[in-house]
Amino acid sequence: MDKYLIVLEKSSTGFSAYSPDVWGCITTGETLEETRSNMQSALSFHIQAIAKDEEPIPQPRGIQSYLEALENSDGEEFFITYINVQSVLPELVAV
Repeated sequence: MDKYLIVLEKSSTGFSAYSPDVWGCITTGETLEETRSNMQSALSFHIQAIAKDEEPIPQPRGIQSYLEALENSDGEEFFITYINVQSVLPELVAV
């Protein structure tokens, strides 16, 4: 799997986003599009920091991430999308 799951949730001021595959990586935005773009940047910075610390890069977990997102939902409105690993850090991904 070469895609990180992104969960976008509606908030009182816009949207927030996180990736179940990359613990601790979160962002916000006023619109879905802005939040998704912010998440792509946040993932890039987050994974660069992980690589700099010589820690293993989190691997996308595929369907398991989707199932966990659904299980952890408390009924709030949310959207699911993905970001390609290569678009986040193409220099760290073997083609």
